[in-house]
Amino acid sequence: MTWEPPADWPRIETIESHAGGEPLRIVVDGMPDLPGETMLEKRRYAREHHDDLRTALMLEPRGHADMYGAVLTEPVTPDGDAGVLFTHTDGYSTMCGHGVIALGTVLPETGLPGRDREDGDPVLRLDTPAGRVTARPTIEDGRVERVAFENVPAYVVSLAESVHVPDYGRIEYDLAFGGAYYAYCDAAQFDVSVDGDSVADLIDVGRAVKRAVAADVSITHPAADDLGFLYGVVLTDEPRGEGDVRNACIFADGEVDRSPTGTGVSGHLALGHARGTLAPDEPYVVESVIGSTFTGRIRETVDYHGREAVVPEIEGSAHVTGTSTFTVDPADPLGTGFSLR
Repeated sequence: MTWEPPADWPRIETIESHAGGEPLRIVVDGMPDLPGETMLEKRRYAREHHDDLRTALMLEPRGHADMYGAVLTEPVTPDGDAGVLFTHTDGYSTMCGHGVIALGTVLPETGLPGRDREDGDPVLRLDTPAGRVTARPTIEDGRVERVAFENVPAYVVSLAESVHVPDYGRIEYDLAFGGAYYAYCDAAQFDVSVDGDSVADLIDVGRAVKRAVAADVSITHPAADDLGFLYGVVLTDEPRGEGDVRNACIFADGEVDRSPTGTGVSGHLALGHARGTLAPDEPYVVESVIGSTFTGRIRETVDYHGREAVVPEIEGSAHVTGTSTFTVDPADPLGTGFSLR
């Protein structure tokens, strides 16, 4: 049995995937043109003119409270393979590591952008709102086994800051940028463990810390005002396997990243460099709340708009889970989505 939507209804084609357990719904056709000379301009245009499509794809009944997505666009640089905007239930990210790993898996396997190759494997030059990200998939027996990507420079804003968090008292945190800004906190301060059965508590803590830090600190990105905001909270814990640390990233309005969070791992690398505990090219393995892992390495140190920064390389794997065709009935009162947490 087949069904076709009326011609005047939107028709959006997606490829479904996940990296480390975190979903990525990749929009490959049906998104209106997003004008703009930079990815930040495209991001603003999408937010101001087509946010109903984001909410329709991310929220219920098509998505869920922890859904994540990516919209492919034309590149904004002469040598770029594609532009990408990352979406979630509360808006648009500036960068997304698990998303790059998933795209680095999906694009070579589907014949979408990414034609250049080094040593037989494709190289994907992706333009993101935070800047250029270069992904290098490793293909074995015709399929992508893993993806390593070079992220935008990551740096530390401050170490061992403290803030009062209602219901939890005064807590200590570090603030770092890895494509997005995160407050890093030891979960033991809140008497909570980073495990799947503690997700409700992790959400409560993450929301509370994010509100407190955002109210206490003014974040300014050195290159773009649109990047200067606290994206999430990374709660750290002792590893359960062979990782160096276990963490849970709480972002947006209480979303929980199932993966180790690629931008969050980048921030970990910057923190390790600042403290002198992590050497260049030394592997640093981060476990997620469900036990999946990404491996990070510092490839070099650079000056980033007057700040000492590291260039992170993050490696992980992803898998395709299906394809979808979505539409929105203009008469559906819930057509553009709703959310229950």
